[in-house]
Amino acid sequence: MKVGIIGLGFRLGYLGETLKDIDPDFEIVGYVDPEPAGLPQLERAGISAGRKFETPEELVASKNLDLLMIGSPNHLHLEHIRVGLAAGLKVFSEKPIVASVEESYELARLLAKHGHDRLLVGLVLRYSPLYRDLRAAQASGLLGDIASIEASEHIPPYHGAFFMRDWRRYAHYTGGFMLEKCCHDLDLYNGVMGVRPRFVASFGGRRSFTPANAPQARGVNDFEVFHRKPSGWMGSDKVFDSDADIIDFQTAIVEYENGASLAFHTNLNVPDDYRHFCVIGAKGMAEGDFVRGFLKVHRAIDSEKLIANSYEAPSAKSQHYGADEQMAADVIAHVTEGAPLPVSALDAIEAGILALAMDEARIAHKVVDLAPVWVTYDACLNGTTRSLNG
Repeated sequence: MKVGIIGLGFRLGYLGETLKDIDPDFEIVGYVDPEPAGLPQLERAGISAGRKFETPEELVASKNLDLLMIGSPNHLHLEHIRVGLAAGLKVFSEKPIVASVEESYELARLLAKHGHDRLLVGLVLRYSPLYRDLRAAQASGLLGDIASIEASEHIPPYHGAFFMRDWRRYAHYTGGFMLEKCCHDLDLYNGVMGVRPRFVASFGGRRSFTPANAPQARGVNDFEVFHRKPSGWMGSDKVFDSDADIIDFQTAIVEYENGASLAFHTNLNVPDDYRHFCVIGAKGMAEGDFVRGFLKVHRAIDSEKLIANSYEAPSAKSQHYGADEQMAADVIAHVTEGAPLPVSALDAIEAGILALAMDEARIAHKVVDLAPVWVTYDACLNGTTRSLNG
């Protein structure tokens, strides 16, 4: 499989190695990135990144690619996706797929023109064994009609500090922290609900990574934990006095079109971190945690435990609970054999719109009604609204 890369950051450096581990014929023929932070990882693994190209247009015109992979900063995704689709390529974009509601509309117009199946998305948690088992339990009727979900993504201090130091600290590049990091989780629970979110409220801010909480104020001199994860483009050494404009905690509540609800919480400074959910339905309850590696399903009528699974990462290199390896295998099978994938570009757009609505609600202190957004989005997806580019 011949691949071109736009945005060879840490993530696509890692995925390149993962893809090569699974498919010896995987080949990167070239990349576009002025500061390829992921290049050293490929070199350490003995994988060539091919030729460096100056522009995406030069890359897509250079060779017959089986897949164009996009790992550039979020605000550049739309234009890079456009280049790949216009060249007739199948495109894989890292999440989040675009960085605003207006870009979501524009991407929907592009997909109406070029086809939904041409765009793959790196919402990797859909591929995790735990989530697949959750959906299988739901499909078998163990949960019944879903009433509510309580969920969280809690991030350890070393990772939270990374967000304060990396380019991801600026919302104008990412679309906001909820979009950048938590779109994974929102996509999962959208999938469980099976309908779109309708009303959204949210609260949050920054209370941990502030000057008053800097370690020296407590007489602590060991800063290693806050610099353990390297930053890439536009990196900074500042953590507690960072110029970041993102939050470090946020809580959101969502009502879906069918009346079911989601309560979601994220925090970037959780020393004993976890990524938990509790899905409660009319017939049963599923509780799980991606970090702590378990899934339990109980029947409502008698509290009998029907499922008690535990999960371990397949190797020390695995970054997402075994999901990266499964995603790599599934993407290869999709590109080479047409095998189906568990997540689509449309799923990614809808999860992104929910994340953006959470920030709109937080900033404006209001309940956001997404009904008008879905009307416009569907019109774009059906090709009945005009592109911003004519």
